[in-house]
Amino acid sequence: MGDYVLEVSFLEIIVFLIGASVGSFLNVIIDRLPAGRSIIRPPSHCDACGRRLKPFELIPILSYLILRGRCRYCGAKIPLRVLLVEGATGTSFLLLYLKYGLTLSWGILSFYFSLFLTIAVIDLERRMIPNKLIYPASPLALLLATFHPLGLAAGRTPLGNFLYSLLGGAVGFVILLLPALIWAEGMGWGDVKLSGLIGLALGFPGGAVALGLAILSGGILALLLLVLRIKGRKDAIPFGPFLSAGALIALIWGKFIVAWYLGLFT
Repeated sequence: MGDYVLEVSFLEIIVFLIGASVGSFLNVIIDRLPAGRSIIRPPSHCDACGRRLKPFELIPILSYLILRGRCRYCGAKIPLRVLLVEGATGTSFLLLYLKYGLTLSWGILSFYFSLFLTIAVIDLERRMIPNKLIYPASPLALLLATFHPLGLAAGRTPLGNFLYSLLGGAVGFVILLLPALIWAEGMGWGDVKLSGLIGLALGFPGGAVALGLAILSGGILALLLLVLRIKGRKDAIPFGPFLSAGALIALIWGKFIVAWYLGLFT
């Protein structure tokens, strides 16, 4: 029994470290992709002084803590976001592993968490959602939804999965297309494309659930900012983080949300 506990604990540590390492790569994407820079070359370096980082300075989470959030050469501050993304990705990989084990579902959900987290952070920092993430992810989402659907989409034939994925993508795209055409300053085309991607990934009605959660949470935050009269409340609030969070919640808990909602009327 003791050996088994040790083995499980070791696997959990490995899964967390894998997630944190993925998070480290996500930080590279977040920093470079919006600026049109290669995510492969040059190797990791300090953006302030340009010095190439050594291997011990690239250990996820630990390096940030040891260096106290500053470059070892010039003392420039390393964004706290680096630590948060690595920690969040490692934790999500671990929690998904505890729920699904080392299964294909774990791999797909970990991929989606990484994708949507990257999109959310870029939108928060740059007010943009890169096409270089949306375009390749869309056909991949359609493929995954066809042969290994998750959440509300599970249980159909591959052809049914394919059609419902297309339907979800169309519904998600069209619902946000109208606000984007009417109110260009409040709803960007990146949000429209992201909503379509989410619809492809979750199918129908999963994509609609994700969109509803995003609209609800975004509306609540906007109302709070207005009531509390927080400075900057008139600025446009990036919608990508709400869409991303709604998608992840619907992927994992979509069935429970729908069952709870329908239960209100029965």
